[in-house]
Amino acid sequence: MATHRVAALVGTALCVGIAGIAHSAERFGIGRPATEAEIAAWNIDIDRDGRKLPLGSGSVAQGRAVFESQCASCHGSRGEGGTGDRLAGGQGTLATAKPVRTVGSFWPYAPTLFDYIRRAMPLNAPQSLSADDVYAVSAYILHLNGLVPDGATLDARSLAAIRMPNRDGFVPDPRPDVKP
Repeated sequence: MATHRVAALVGTALCVGIAGIAHSAERFGIGRPATEAEIAAWNIDIDRDGRKLPLGSGSVAQGRAVFESQCASCHGSRGEGGTGDRLAGGQGTLATAKPVRTVGSFWPYAPTLFDYIRRAMPLNAPQSLSADDVYAVSAYILHLNGLVPDGATLDARSLAAIRMPNRDGFVPDPRPDVKP
């Protein structure tokens, strides 16, 4: 019951805060509502079944080249890790005392790999890769984990069709949705 009250208070505070910002913009003549084009530019999320994946494609070979130039300095040349997380290997380790969480062992849905790479990588220039480059890097990382063959080319349809090894390794949150 206390959780519902906290959620309601947080929701109310957010609404009041947003209303206050909007009022300040009108009152002080600062800011403006976002345009449809600005909203569309930020509306880039990809869900687990691949809806809203963009047009484009990329091969493992292309991904290897992009990965070497944009990713290897942090993640290692074969995704073994470095200053950045390890991306490859770890299959069969999740139930052990020392699980190795990688794309191949832990990641539940292939389209969300695309989403993460596009949204957050490379670390020094997020959202700088083209859709083709992101498909290619996704293909290369999935290849490093033995999930696609060396000659694979991925696009929206083929990426969404990949079934990740740990897809069923997560349990749904049994708590009901809290609506303020």
